[in-house]
Amino acid sequence: MLKKDLLRKLPKIDQMLSEAVVQEQLKYMPRTIVIESLRKSIDNYRSLILKEQIVQFEDKDILREFLNIVDDVKGSNFKKLINATGVIIHTNLGRSILAKGALDNVINVAQNYSNLEYDLESGKRGSRYSHVEELIKKVTGAEAALVVNNNAAGIMLALNTLCKNKEAIVSRGQLVEIGGSFRIPDVMAFSGASLVEVGTTNRTHLYDYENAVSENTGVFLKVHTSNFKILGFTEGVDLDSLVKLSLEKSVPIIEDIGSGTLIDFSKYGFTYEPMVQESLKRGVDVVTFSGDKMLGGPQAGIIVGKKKYIDKMKSNQLTRALRIDKMTLAALEGTLKYYLDEKEAVDKIPTLNMILSDKDKQKKRAQRLRRKLKNSTHKFEFIVDYDYSMVGGGSMPAERIPTCIIKVKSSEIKPEELETKLRNNKVPIIVRVSNDEVIMDLRTIFDRDFDTIVESFKNI
Repeated sequence: MLKKDLLRKLPKIDQMLSEAVVQEQLKYMPRTIVIESLRKSIDNYRSLILKEQIVQFEDKDILREFLNIVDDVKGSNFKKLINATGVIIHTNLGRSILAKGALDNVINVAQNYSNLEYDLESGKRGSRYSHVEELIKKVTGAEAALVVNNNAAGIMLALNTLCKNKEAIVSRGQLVEIGGSFRIPDVMAFSGASLVEVGTTNRTHLYDYENAVSENTGVFLKVHTSNFKILGFTEGVDLDSLVKLSLEKSVPIIEDIGSGTLIDFSKYGFTYEPMVQESLKRGVDVVTFSGDKMLGGPQAGIIVGKKKYIDKMKSNQLTRALRIDKMTLAALEGTLKYYLDEKEAVDKIPTLNMILSDKDKQKKRAQRLRRKLKNSTHKFEFIVDYDYSMVGGGSMPAERIPTCIIKVKSSEIKPEELETKLRNNKVPIIVRVSNDEVIMDLRTIFDRDFDTIVESFKNI
């Protein structure tokens, strides 16, 4: 059929409004949204005709497109998607997946009234932080704890409380950018602390800190460079030496550990990452870290340390502006409870489980998914191979975790086109493209999503 004939065949809005499926939607949806969805459906087909991508269609095809558009309108802007990239803590894809205990807590608190700020024993107003403080203290060994909405807020609150209008001494090699163009110097400036840089990018000595101390020094700030490594001719000041200097000079130490590591990953064959418990044991006054990275919980900034400093932060007016809501507190409590038993944490917290599960387990899963894919479509070649996953989220940048992948090849569809089709699937599938192949890393794919992946390839 000629292009002009196809364009002439496109139905009018009034005509489509009388169709049974449209009438059914009008029972539940505002008329303006139904008309807008119809118009969009017809416009989509007009565009396909003009691009000569279709040679025939029926009204039922436009109605099917209409129903898809209505489904999108009904749905949330937040979409479930499948992370097949192998990046475990993927910032763009929502970072850590919550454990079941955390989800159960959130549902319970979200659908009921709760004792968020109510002391059941006294019948008076209580503190929202009491629900997690004892648990954080038990897990980390801290004297006191406070939770705010993210780690940048934690650093800012700690500096504003202990170092406003004073100097914070920090090594030049630790002035990191923490994603989204947020930089430690900018966070410090906003807190009211004055930055005093010591040493050089690659080498800082203890005497650099000593020489910088003045009557206006408020804190020593130590920042864990979790999102990059400097190799070669380097030197830094070890924590024990800095703690000794802080005691001599009566200057407290704030350490930003960032990733929030609570287990010793070196036991599992990884490079040692600073642990919150270790820093506190060695005498650091205040430690801040994230809840949604290596901890495997919700977005939060956790501040632990000496009670006299944490109490000051609790009284700071900024704390109210930075406080977290009931659902975040519930998710954090549900996550932290697993850390009372390390084996339980590794088994039940998805982030830890993904990082520590071995490649042989991923190979069995890859073979199972490949069989399902192979049986469903002959358009593609599916090859099981080995590769490496990444921790992500600015954590453990040098670690490459052996994993198993499925490489997808096709003589009909280019890798970039296939990536787009998978990304635009009803349940988006986010993959990697490398060496002219689409790659799906099993480490970040759940078994429950295998059928969705199979269905999407079948429909392409």
